[in-house]
Amino acid sequence: MIYQLGDFEFPSSPQDLFPDTAQRPWVLEIGFGDGRFWPHYAATLAEAPNYLGVELSGVSLLKAHRRLRAAGLGNAVLTKLPANVLLREVVPAGALSEIVVNFPDPWPKEGHETHRLLRAPFFRLAASRLRPGGAVLLTTDHAEYFEFACAQAQASGVMHVDLGSPPPAAALETKYALKWRDLGLSAQHARFTPLAHPEEPGSGYARYPQEEQKVPHSIVTLPATFAPHDFTKFTARDARAGWTVVLLELYASLRRDGWTALAHVVEGELTQEVLVGITRRDDGQYLVRLARFGGPIITPGVKAAVGTVTEWLEGQGATPIHRGY
Repeated sequence: MIYQLGDFEFPSSPQDLFPDTAQRPWVLEIGFGDGRFWPHYAATLAEAPNYLGVELSGVSLLKAHRRLRAAGLGNAVLTKLPANVLLREVVPAGALSEIVVNFPDPWPKEGHETHRLLRAPFFRLAASRLRPGGAVLLTTDHAEYFEFACAQAQASGVMHVDLGSPPPAAALETKYALKWRDLGLSAQHARFTPLAHPEEPGSGYARYPQEEQKVPHSIVTLPATFAPHDFTKFTARDARAGWTVVLLELYASLRRDGWTALAHVVEGELTQEVLVGITRRDDGQYLVRLARFGGPIITPGVKAAVGTVTEWLEGQGATPIHRGY
């Protein structure tokens, strides 16, 4: 099953994601590629654990979904998200038995280390999400990144580094493992087990609320001359709060007197594109409100998107009557 960010709870329990197999162990694979690892790995176990896979490539997501479905692995959820966002916001504390990372992008160019996944903050977050006896499994062909990851795990202060165990056989059947093996390169493997389980809370994300009064919104009056035919891109940011909102387009409504703004919202690793409606009410005022379409997650940046549309309207002569964001 493929999930979007808005399909999850924050956090999600095994009962939410795997209602028929909630009692089974729960494994997270980060960067599953075309999905070859999990069918091989699950076949070596007496009972397939619950599986959550995260990937940034949409093409890989679809390939993996077909592969897991063909293997009959129904207790599997795939999603296209940044791994740290998923791990922090979706996975509850102490839930995972394993976190699997096979052949991650090493970001080998000088100055790109900050893009690497396996850094000390990740290991602290991973330790908080692993249950006692759980582990992070790393398999890679990149010697420098392997040494970097091991050093970062030790620097985190919460991980023991075990270099004595071989990689799972399934890790050597993945697309990149086969590629490097054909080139005569060997893989290195490490098992990182928590020495402690620090508290790493999520950010308090929430799905689009059912209660209308909780939906980010504002009410404005527009001048009679308002006609935004010459809309140009508008950007707002708050460095302290950590969000940037870019209003990309403004579309006239086909059904009602009003418009819809397309906003690009960036908050750290999380990016969302949301729609903000500008709709005329019976009293002649306009309701500026986050649209339900796409299942947006209510984050500070998404609330700010409604505020940004309101700010832009003020620049066009609008008068705010009420702010609810």
